[in-house]
Amino acid sequence: MFRNLPVFGGDPRAISEVVNGIMNGKTNNHGLITLNDGNATSTTIYDERIGYDSKIILIPWSDDAEQDAAPYGQFSLNANQTAASANTAAVVQFDTTELSNGIYLSNTTRLNVRNAGTYNVSFSLQLENSTNDIQYAEVWYRVNGTDVPNSSSRFGIPQRKSTGSPAAIIGYMQIFLELDADDYVELAGDVSNTGVTLAYYAADVSIPRPATPSVICSIQYIAPMAYSNVYVSNKSKGQATITHFANSSSDKTYAYIVIG
Repeated sequence: MFRNLPVFGGDPRAISEVVNGIMNGKTNNHGLITLNDGNATSTTIYDERIGYDSKIILIPWSDDAEQDAAPYGQFSLNANQTAASANTAAVVQFDTTELSNGIYLSNTTRLNVRNAGTYNVSFSLQLENSTNDIQYAEVWYRVNGTDVPNSSSRFGIPQRKSTGSPAAIIGYMQIFLELDADDYVELAGDVSNTGVTLAYYAADVSIPRPATPSVICSIQYIAPMAYSNVYVSNKSKGQATITHFANSSSDKTYAYIVIG
């Protein structure tokens, strides 16, 4: 245990013990803090040693804190989707969360982020054309319901080979988006004919092969490892607020050192 000196000093032996302890790295200005869970993005340290001008250093302490990663998510649609009408904008649906850390589906179309930052957003669409003519599909991004400028791609799809044998292509694109906390991303699109669909194929155990989702969307925060993004955003007498990536783990513990 660290030994304190009386307010008005101590005898030489007591002073020597304290100084030697300091020289050996035994200072009385550190502690541990476990980040709030439930997808919280901030946690408060309560420590009487903290002042308005204190400098606070944070160090990963638990395995969960050390292995933490920047937010990411992967979502898919494991069903067919058909447009209600041609040449009319519609929103792509999702029904499955494949992976999620700080990004989530708030309904069947909205991919929400809990942290502000730059994100790499990509999609892969299993497009099929069951008509006898060449068709097209256009797909673009929306943020909070507003179309993102210059984000649309047009995919040409050959005519079907024969009845019951639709033509198929993969439509793929990625983009960087600057998002604020709680923003949501959607994929919107239109088709030249309702014979153009997003097609799902169930797993085939006889081949075997896994299922083919009709849509896969991946979102990744462009950032270094999360511990460098855990920082003190506010200080007052006896406490400090830590801002961090959305946390759902109950064991993300950091050591902290208070200087000054």
